[in-house]
Amino acid sequence: MFQNLRELSHAAAEYILSHPKTSRIRVVSHYDADGITAAFIVCKAVYRKGYDFHLSLMRNPFIEGLERVKKEGNELTIFTDMGSGQIETIESFKGKKIIVDHHQYIKKESGKDLLQINANLCGVNGSYEACGATLSYYVAKALDQKNEDLAPFALIGAMGDKQYIGGLRGLNKEILEETVGKKMLDKKTDIKLPGENIYEALYYSADPYYTNLSGREEEINKLLKKLKINPRTKTRDLKKQEKKQLNSYLMLKLIKNNCEKNIIDTVIRERYWLKQLNIELERFADILDFCGKGGKRGLAFAVCQGDKEALAEALQNEREYKEKVLEKLKKLDEKGAEEKENFRFFYCENSSMAGVIAGVAINYIFDKEKPLVSIVCKNEELHISSRGNQYLVKKGLDLGAAMREISKKTGGHGGGHNIAAGATIPLNKKEEFLQQLDIILSKQFKS
Repeated sequence: MFQNLRELSHAAAEYILSHPKTSRIRVVSHYDADGITAAFIVCKAVYRKGYDFHLSLMRNPFIEGLERVKKEGNELTIFTDMGSGQIETIESFKGKKIIVDHHQYIKKESGKDLLQINANLCGVNGSYEACGATLSYYVAKALDQKNEDLAPFALIGAMGDKQYIGGLRGLNKEILEETVGKKMLDKKTDIKLPGENIYEALYYSADPYYTNLSGREEEINKLLKKLKINPRTKTRDLKKQEKKQLNSYLMLKLIKNNCEKNIIDTVIRERYWLKQLNIELERFADILDFCGKGGKRGLAFAVCQGDKEALAEALQNEREYKEKVLEKLKKLDEKGAEEKENFRFFYCENSSMAGVIAGVAINYIFDKEKPLVSIVCKNEELHISSRGNQYLVKKGLDLGAAMREISKKTGGHGGGHNIAAGATIPLNKKEEFLQQLDIILSKQFKS
Protein backbone atom coordinates (compact mmCIF):
# COMPACT_ATOMS: atom_id res chain seq x y z
CA MET A 1 0.00 0.00 0.00
CA PHE A 2 2.86 2.40 0.84
CA GLN A 3 5.15 1.52 -2.08
CA ASN A 4 3.74 4.12 -4.47
CA LEU A 5 4.10 6.77 -1.79
CA ARG A 6 7.76 5.92 -1.30
CA GLU A 7 8.35 6.06 -5.07
CA LEU A 8 6.66 9.46 -5.28
CA SER A 9 8.65 10.70 -2.27
CA HIS A 10 11.90 9.74 -4.01
CA ALA A 11 10.68 11.49 -7.16
CA ALA A 12 10.07 14.62 -5.04
CA ALA A 13 13.59 14.34 -3.63
CA GLU A 14 14.96 14.20 -7.19
CA TYR A 15 12.91 17.31 -8.09
CA ILE A 16 14.52 19.15 -5.16
CA LEU A 17 18.08 17.92 -5.69
CA SER A 18 17.95 18.79 -9.41
CA HIS A 19 18.19 22.46 -8.38
CA PRO A 20 21.56 24.07 -7.58
CA LYS A 21 22.28 24.87 -3.91
CA THR A 22 22.10 28.57 -4.79
CA SER A 23 18.34 28.13 -5.33
CA ARG A 24 15.84 29.34 -2.77
CA ILE A 25 13.04 26.85 -2.35
CA ARG A 26 9.55 28.26 -1.88
CA VAL A 27 7.38 26.43 0.67
CA VAL A 28 3.65 27.13 1.09
CA SER A 29 1.52 25.43 3.73
CA HIS A 30 -1.67 25.60 5.74
CA TYR A 31 -1.60 27.53 9.03
CA ASP A 32 -2.95 24.84 11.37
CA ALA A 33 -0.85 22.42 13.45
CA ASP A 34 -0.60 19.87 10.65
CA GLY A 35 0.33 22.49 8.07
CA ILE A 36 2.93 24.06 10.37
CA THR A 37 4.64 20.75 11.18
CA ALA A 38 4.48 19.63 7.54
CA ALA A 39 6.19 22.86 6.50
CA PHE A 40 8.74 22.60 9.31
CA ILE A 41 9.71 19.07 8.24
CA VAL A 42 10.21 20.10 4.60
CA CYS A 43 12.02 23.35 5.44
CA LYS A 44 14.35 21.60 7.88
CA ALA A 45 15.09 18.84 5.37
CA VAL A 46 15.93 21.19 2.47
CA TYR A 47 17.97 23.47 4.74
CA ARG A 48 20.06 20.48 5.83
CA LYS A 49 20.77 19.84 2.16
CA GLY A 50 22.17 23.35 1.81
CA TYR A 51 19.15 25.20 0.40
CA ASP A 52 17.65 28.45 1.62
CA PHE A 53 13.87 28.50 1.87
CA HIS A 54 11.05 31.02 1.97
CA LEU A 55 7.95 29.88 3.87
CA SER A 56 4.37 31.18 3.89
CA LEU A 57 1.66 29.73 6.15
CA MET A 58 -1.76 30.46 4.67
CA ARG A 59 -5.40 30.11 5.61
CA ASN A 60 -8.23 28.93 3.40
CA PRO A 61 -9.29 29.59 0.69
CA PHE A 62 -5.68 30.52 -0.29
CA ILE A 63 -6.79 32.53 -3.36
CA GLU A 64 -5.02 35.84 -2.68
CA GLY A 65 -1.99 34.15 -1.15
CA LEU A 66 -1.52 31.85 -4.13
CA GLU A 67 -1.80 34.78 -6.54
CA ARG A 68 1.02 36.55 -4.67
CA VAL A 69 3.23 33.45 -4.79
CA LYS A 70 2.46 32.91 -8.50
CA LYS A 71 3.79 36.38 -9.34
CA GLU A 72 7.13 35.54 -7.70
CA GLY A 73 8.05 33.14 -10.51
CA ASN A 74 9.85 30.65 -8.26
CA GLU A 75 11.99 27.85 -9.69
CA LEU A 76 10.55 25.30 -7.24
CA THR A 77 7.49 25.61 -5.01
CA ILE A 78 6.50 22.92 -2.50
CA PHE A 79 2.94 22.89 -1.15
CA THR A 80 2.33 20.94 2.06
CA ASP A 81 -1.02 20.09 3.68
CA MET A 82 -2.73 21.83 0.74
CA GLY A 83 -2.59 21.93 -3.03
CA SER A 84 -4.73 19.05 -4.28
CA GLY A 85 -7.82 21.24 -3.96
CA GLN A 86 -6.03 24.12 -5.70
CA ILE A 87 -4.23 22.08 -8.35
CA GLU A 88 -5.75 23.92 -11.31
CA THR A 89 -4.33 27.22 -10.01
CA ILE A 90 -0.96 25.67 -9.10
CA GLU A 91 -0.56 24.15 -12.57
CA SER A 92 -0.32 27.69 -13.96
CA PHE A 93 2.71 28.52 -11.77
CA LYS A 94 6.13 28.82 -13.40
CA GLY A 95 8.90 26.39 -12.47
CA LYS A 96 8.56 22.99 -10.85
CA LYS A 97 5.88 22.29 -8.25
CA ILE A 98 5.38 19.58 -5.65
CA ILE A 99 2.08 19.02 -3.83
CA VAL A 100 2.16 16.99 -0.60
CA ASP A 101 -1.45 16.71 0.57
CA HIS A 102 -3.99 14.43 2.26
CA HIS A 103 -7.23 16.27 1.47
CA GLN A 104 -9.68 15.12 -1.18
CA TYR A 105 -8.22 15.62 -4.65
CA ILE A 106 -9.86 17.22 -7.68
CA LYS A 107 -8.05 15.17 -10.31
CA LYS A 108 -5.51 12.37 -10.49
CA GLU A 109 -3.42 13.58 -13.39
CA SER A 110 -1.31 16.73 -13.14
CA GLY A 111 0.23 19.05 -15.68
CA LYS A 112 3.85 19.46 -16.75
CA ASP A 113 6.47 20.05 -14.02
CA LEU A 114 3.98 19.23 -11.25
CA LEU A 115 4.30 16.24 -8.95
CA GLN A 116 1.23 15.50 -6.83
CA ILE A 117 1.70 13.31 -3.75
CA ASN A 118 -1.75 12.74 -2.27
CA ALA A 119 -2.44 10.06 0.35
CA ASN A 120 -5.79 9.18 -1.21
CA LEU A 121 -4.10 8.48 -4.56
CA CYS A 122 -1.67 6.09 -2.85
CA GLY A 123 -4.26 3.80 -1.24
CA VAL A 124 -3.98 5.64 2.08
CA ASN A 125 -7.03 7.22 3.77
CA GLY A 126 -6.20 10.92 4.14
CA SER A 127 -8.80 11.43 6.85
CA TYR A 128 -7.51 8.79 9.28
CA GLU A 129 -4.22 7.17 8.16
CA ALA A 130 -2.00 10.07 7.10
CA CYS A 131 -1.79 13.84 7.36
CA GLY A 132 0.25 16.55 5.64
CA ALA A 133 3.11 16.18 8.14
CA THR A 134 3.12 12.39 7.74
CA LEU A 135 3.57 12.66 3.97
CA SER A 136 6.13 15.46 4.31
CA TYR A 137 8.15 13.18 6.58
CA TYR A 138 8.34 10.57 3.81
CA VAL A 139 9.67 13.22 1.42
CA ALA A 140 12.22 14.34 4.04
CA LYS A 141 13.43 10.76 4.53
CA ALA A 142 13.73 10.32 0.78
CA LEU A 143 15.99 13.39 0.75
CA ASP A 144 18.18 11.96 3.51
CA GLN A 145 17.65 9.05 5.89
CA LYS A 146 19.12 11.21 8.69
CA ASN A 147 15.86 13.17 8.68
CA GLU A 148 14.25 10.34 10.65
CA ASP A 149 14.78 12.54 13.73
CA LEU A 150 11.85 14.64 12.38
CA ALA A 151 9.43 11.74 12.90
CA PRO A 152 7.91 13.21 16.11
CA PHE A 153 6.77 16.27 14.12
CA ALA A 154 4.88 13.98 11.72
CA LEU A 155 3.00 12.62 14.74
CA ILE A 156 2.36 16.13 16.08
CA GLY A 157 0.68 16.91 12.75
CA ALA A 158 -1.48 13.79 13.07
CA MET A 159 -2.44 14.84 16.61
CA GLY A 160 -3.37 18.30 15.34
CA ASP A 161 -5.71 16.76 12.77
CA LYS A 162 -7.30 14.54 15.47
CA GLN A 163 -6.20 11.37 13.71
CA TYR A 164 -5.59 9.73 17.09
CA ILE A 165 -9.37 9.27 17.50
CA GLY A 166 -9.94 5.54 17.27
CA GLY A 167 -6.18 4.96 17.54
CA LEU A 168 -3.37 5.84 15.14
CA ARG A 169 -3.58 3.86 11.90
CA GLY A 170 -1.81 3.40 8.58
CA LEU A 171 1.25 5.59 8.01
CA ASN A 172 0.74 7.35 11.33
CA LYS A 173 0.99 4.04 13.18
CA GLU A 174 4.06 3.04 11.18
CA ILE A 175 5.84 6.27 12.19
CA LEU A 176 4.75 5.92 15.82
CA GLU A 177 6.25 2.43 16.00
CA GLU A 178 9.44 3.78 14.41
CA THR A 179 9.82 6.62 16.93
CA VAL A 180 9.02 4.46 19.95
CA GLY A 181 11.40 1.75 18.72
CA LYS A 182 14.20 4.32 18.42
CA LYS A 183 13.33 5.82 21.84
CA MET A 184 12.67 9.30 20.48
CA LEU A 185 9.61 9.61 22.73
CA ASP A 186 8.66 8.87 26.32
CA LYS A 187 5.22 7.35 26.82
CA LYS A 188 2.71 6.83 29.61
CA THR A 189 -1.06 6.57 30.02
CA ASP A 190 -2.50 9.84 31.33
CA ILE A 191 -5.41 12.25 31.17
CA LYS A 192 -5.24 15.48 29.19
CA LEU A 193 -4.94 18.20 31.86
CA PRO A 194 -2.18 20.65 30.87
CA GLY A 195 -1.64 23.80 32.96
CA GLU A 196 0.39 25.44 35.72
CA ASN A 197 -1.98 24.03 38.35
CA ILE A 198 -5.13 21.94 38.53
CA TYR A 199 -7.43 24.97 38.58
CA GLU A 200 -5.88 26.38 35.40
CA ALA A 201 -5.95 22.94 33.73
CA LEU A 202 -9.70 22.65 34.32
CA TYR A 203 -10.48 26.27 33.51
CA TYR A 204 -8.72 26.21 30.13
CA SER A 205 -9.91 22.73 29.15
CA ALA A 206 -11.43 23.44 25.74
CA ASP A 207 -10.74 20.02 24.21
CA PRO A 208 -12.00 18.02 26.02
CA TYR A 209 -14.73 20.47 26.95
CA TYR A 210 -16.55 19.69 30.20
CA THR A 211 -20.13 20.97 30.23
CA ASN A 212 -20.82 23.40 33.12
CA LEU A 213 -17.19 23.21 34.23
CA SER A 214 -14.70 24.39 31.56
CA GLY A 215 -14.16 28.15 31.76
CA ARG A 216 -16.32 28.46 34.90
CA GLU A 217 -14.40 29.63 37.97
CA GLU A 218 -17.14 29.07 40.55
CA GLU A 219 -17.96 25.53 39.39
CA ILE A 220 -14.30 24.50 39.34
CA ASN A 221 -13.69 25.80 42.87
CA LYS A 222 -16.80 23.96 44.11
CA LEU A 223 -15.61 20.71 42.54
CA LEU A 224 -12.08 20.97 43.92
CA LYS A 225 -13.41 21.83 47.37
CA LYS A 226 -15.68 18.76 47.23
CA LEU A 227 -12.73 16.57 46.20
CA LYS A 228 -10.49 18.26 48.83
CA ILE A 229 -7.91 19.27 46.22
CA ASN A 230 -5.98 22.54 46.55
CA PRO A 231 -6.63 24.53 43.33
CA ARG A 232 -2.96 25.60 43.23
CA THR A 233 -1.66 22.03 43.23
CA LYS A 234 0.38 21.27 40.12
CA THR A 235 -1.24 18.50 38.08
CA ARG A 236 1.87 16.34 38.31
CA ASP A 237 1.87 16.70 42.13
CA LEU A 238 -1.65 15.32 42.61
CA LYS A 239 -1.72 12.38 45.00
CA LYS A 240 -2.72 9.05 43.49
CA GLN A 241 -6.13 9.05 45.20
CA GLU A 242 -6.81 12.69 44.26
CA LYS A 243 -6.01 11.99 40.63
CA LYS A 244 -8.17 8.87 40.62
CA GLN A 245 -11.15 10.77 42.05
CA LEU A 246 -10.76 13.67 39.62
CA ASN A 247 -10.36 11.39 36.60
CA SER A 248 -13.43 9.40 37.59
CA TYR A 249 -15.49 12.56 37.98
CA LEU A 250 -14.44 13.92 34.58
CA MET A 251 -15.06 10.61 32.78
CA LEU A 252 -18.49 10.29 34.38
CA LYS A 253 -19.28 13.83 33.27
CA LEU A 254 -18.49 12.95 29.64
CA ILE A 255 -20.51 9.73 29.83
CA LYS A 256 -23.53 11.59 31.27
CA ASN A 257 -23.24 14.06 28.40
CA ASN A 258 -23.54 11.13 25.94
CA CYS A 259 -20.08 11.60 24.42
CA GLU A 260 -19.18 8.87 21.97
CA LYS A 261 -16.93 6.11 23.30
CA ASN A 262 -14.18 6.81 20.75
CA ILE A 263 -14.06 10.43 21.98
CA ILE A 264 -14.03 9.47 25.67
CA ASP A 265 -11.22 7.02 24.93
CA THR A 266 -9.04 9.92 23.71
CA VAL A 267 -9.12 11.72 27.08
CA ILE A 268 -7.29 9.09 29.12
CA ARG A 269 -4.96 7.22 26.78
CA GLU A 270 -1.36 6.39 26.02
CA ARG A 271 0.45 9.68 25.48
CA TYR A 272 3.87 10.50 24.07
CA TRP A 273 6.34 13.16 25.21
CA LEU A 274 8.91 14.85 22.98
CA LYS A 275 12.09 14.44 25.01
CA GLN A 276 13.95 17.55 23.80
CA LEU A 277 11.21 19.91 25.08
CA ASN A 278 9.52 17.59 27.60
CA ILE A 279 6.11 18.28 26.08
CA GLU A 280 3.33 15.87 25.17
CA LEU A 281 2.62 15.62 21.43
CA GLU A 282 -1.07 16.51 21.50
CA ARG A 283 -0.25 19.45 23.76
CA PHE A 284 2.42 20.56 21.27
CA ALA A 285 -0.13 20.33 18.45
CA ASP A 286 -2.63 22.44 20.42
CA ILE A 287 -0.02 25.16 20.99
CA LEU A 288 0.88 25.27 17.29
CA ASP A 289 -2.78 25.33 16.28
CA PHE A 290 -3.62 28.22 18.59
CA CYS A 291 -0.53 30.15 17.41
CA GLY A 292 -1.32 29.64 13.75
CA LYS A 293 -4.99 30.52 14.05
CA GLY A 294 -4.30 33.28 16.55
CA GLY A 295 -2.16 35.22 14.07
CA LYS A 296 1.26 34.12 15.46
CA ARG A 297 2.47 31.93 12.60
CA GLY A 298 6.14 32.87 12.88
CA LEU A 299 6.01 32.10 16.60
CA ALA A 300 4.65 28.63 15.84
CA PHE A 301 7.59 27.92 13.52
CA ALA A 302 10.03 29.11 16.21
CA VAL A 303 8.43 26.70 18.70
CA CYS A 304 9.08 23.81 16.28
CA GLN A 305 12.74 24.85 16.18
CA GLY A 306 12.99 24.30 19.95
CA ASP A 307 13.11 27.97 20.97
CA LYS A 308 12.15 27.93 24.68
CA GLU A 309 11.43 31.67 24.82
CA ALA A 310 9.08 31.23 21.88
CA LEU A 311 7.39 28.34 23.69
CA ALA A 312 6.80 30.50 26.78
CA GLU A 313 5.27 33.24 24.61
CA ALA A 314 3.18 30.65 22.77
CA LEU A 315 1.76 29.32 26.03
CA GLN A 316 0.59 32.83 26.96
CA ASN A 317 -0.90 33.25 23.49
CA GLU A 318 -2.69 29.91 23.90
CA ARG A 319 -4.41 31.05 27.10
CA GLU A 320 -5.70 34.22 25.44
CA TYR A 321 -6.96 32.23 22.45
CA LYS A 322 -8.65 29.62 24.63
CA GLU A 323 -10.51 32.34 26.55
CA LYS A 324 -12.21 33.36 23.31
CA VAL A 325 -12.90 29.78 22.24
CA LEU A 326 -14.39 28.92 25.63
CA GLU A 327 -16.64 31.97 25.54
CA LYS A 328 -18.28 30.70 22.34
CA LEU A 329 -18.41 27.08 23.55
CA LYS A 330 -20.22 28.18 26.71
CA LYS A 331 -22.82 30.01 24.61
CA LEU A 332 -23.38 26.92 22.47
CA ASP A 333 -23.56 24.83 25.64
CA GLU A 334 -26.23 27.09 27.13
CA LYS A 335 -28.26 28.14 24.06
CA GLY A 336 -27.62 25.40 21.49
CA ALA A 337 -27.38 25.87 17.72
CA GLU A 338 -29.89 26.48 14.95
CA GLU A 339 -31.39 23.32 13.46
CA LYS A 340 -31.99 22.07 9.94
CA GLU A 341 -33.32 18.60 9.15
CA ASN A 342 -29.85 17.15 8.47
CA PHE A 343 -27.39 19.49 10.24
CA ARG A 344 -26.95 22.12 12.92
CA PHE A 345 -25.32 25.51 12.42
CA PHE A 346 -24.19 28.55 14.38
CA TYR A 347 -22.70 31.95 13.62
CA CYS A 348 -19.22 32.92 14.70
CA GLU A 349 -17.30 36.20 14.60
CA ASN A 350 -13.84 34.78 13.95
CA SER A 351 -13.20 32.48 10.98
CA SER A 352 -9.88 31.25 12.43
CA MET A 353 -11.66 29.95 15.53
CA ALA A 354 -14.83 28.71 13.86
CA GLY A 355 -13.50 25.29 12.84
CA VAL A 356 -11.93 24.72 16.26
CA ILE A 357 -15.21 25.55 18.01
CA ALA A 358 -17.26 23.36 15.65
CA GLY A 359 -14.85 20.45 16.10
CA VAL A 360 -15.06 20.60 19.90
CA ALA A 361 -18.80 21.24 20.05
CA ILE A 362 -19.79 18.27 17.88
CA ASN A 363 -17.82 15.92 20.14
CA TYR A 364 -18.64 17.32 23.58
CA ILE A 365 -21.82 19.45 23.44
CA PHE A 366 -24.22 18.06 20.83
CA ASP A 367 -25.45 14.54 20.14
CA LYS A 368 -23.88 12.46 17.37
CA GLU A 369 -26.83 12.54 14.96
CA LYS A 370 -26.06 15.67 12.91
CA PRO A 371 -22.95 17.41 11.55
CA LEU A 372 -22.23 20.89 12.84
CA VAL A 373 -21.55 23.93 10.65
CA SER A 374 -20.08 27.30 11.65
CA ILE A 375 -20.77 30.39 9.54
CA VAL A 376 -18.71 33.59 9.57
CA CYS A 377 -19.86 36.66 7.62
CA LYS A 378 -16.79 38.63 6.56
CA ASN A 379 -15.99 41.04 3.70
CA GLU A 380 -19.04 40.13 1.62
CA GLU A 381 -18.19 36.43 2.00
CA LEU A 382 -19.40 33.47 4.02
CA HIS A 383 -16.58 31.46 5.60
CA ILE A 384 -17.93 28.01 6.42
CA SER A 385 -16.39 25.24 8.54
CA SER A 386 -18.22 21.92 8.85
CA ARG A 387 -17.49 19.02 11.20
CA GLY A 388 -18.84 15.48 11.43
CA ASN A 389 -17.91 12.34 13.35
CA GLN A 390 -17.02 8.76 12.50
CA TYR A 391 -20.58 7.60 13.24
CA LEU A 392 -21.96 9.96 10.57
CA VAL A 393 -19.23 9.07 8.07
CA LYS A 394 -20.30 5.42 8.37
CA LYS A 395 -23.84 6.59 7.56
CA GLY A 396 -22.60 8.18 4.31
CA LEU A 397 -21.47 11.68 5.36
CA ASP A 398 -18.96 13.33 3.03
CA LEU A 399 -18.59 16.97 3.97
CA GLY A 400 -15.71 17.51 1.54
CA ALA A 401 -17.89 16.50 -1.41
CA ALA A 402 -20.80 18.60 -0.07
CA MET A 403 -18.67 21.74 0.36
CA ARG A 404 -17.10 21.28 -3.06
CA GLU A 405 -20.46 20.80 -4.82
CA ILE A 406 -22.15 23.76 -3.16
CA SER A 407 -19.21 26.12 -3.64
CA LYS A 408 -19.15 25.33 -7.37
CA LYS A 409 -22.86 26.12 -7.65
CA THR A 410 -22.53 29.38 -5.73
CA GLY A 411 -19.32 30.75 -7.23
CA GLY A 412 -17.06 29.96 -4.30
CA HIS A 413 -14.34 27.52 -3.23
CA GLY A 414 -14.58 24.48 -0.98
CA GLY A 415 -13.44 20.98 -0.08
CA GLY A 416 -11.60 19.00 2.58
CA HIS A 417 -12.28 15.58 4.11
CA ASN A 418 -15.44 13.50 4.54
CA ILE A 419 -15.37 14.26 8.30
CA ALA A 420 -14.25 17.91 8.16
CA ALA A 421 -14.40 20.47 5.37
CA GLY A 422 -14.82 24.14 4.59
CA ALA A 423 -15.99 26.59 1.95
CA THR A 424 -15.94 30.27 1.10
CA ILE A 425 -18.90 31.58 -0.89
CA PRO A 426 -20.53 34.97 -1.62
CA LEU A 427 -22.46 36.47 1.30
CA ASN A 428 -25.70 36.74 -0.68
CA LYS A 429 -25.72 32.95 -1.20
CA LYS A 430 -26.29 32.11 2.47
CA GLU A 431 -29.87 30.87 2.15
CA GLU A 432 -29.00 28.89 -0.97
CA PHE A 433 -26.08 27.32 0.90
CA LEU A 434 -28.27 26.26 3.84
CA GLN A 435 -30.91 24.81 1.53
CA GLN A 436 -28.44 22.99 -0.72
CA LEU A 437 -26.49 21.51 2.20
CA ASP A 438 -29.66 20.07 3.68
CA ILE A 439 -30.57 18.45 0.33
CA ILE A 440 -27.07 17.03 -0.27
CA LEU A 441 -26.74 15.62 3.26
CA SER A 442 -30.17 14.02 2.98
CA LYS A 443 -29.05 12.23 -0.20
CA GLN A 444 -25.79 11.13 1.41
CA PHE A 445 -27.52 9.62 4.44
CA LYS A 446 -30.16 7.88 2.33
CA SER A 447 -27.54 6.37 0.05
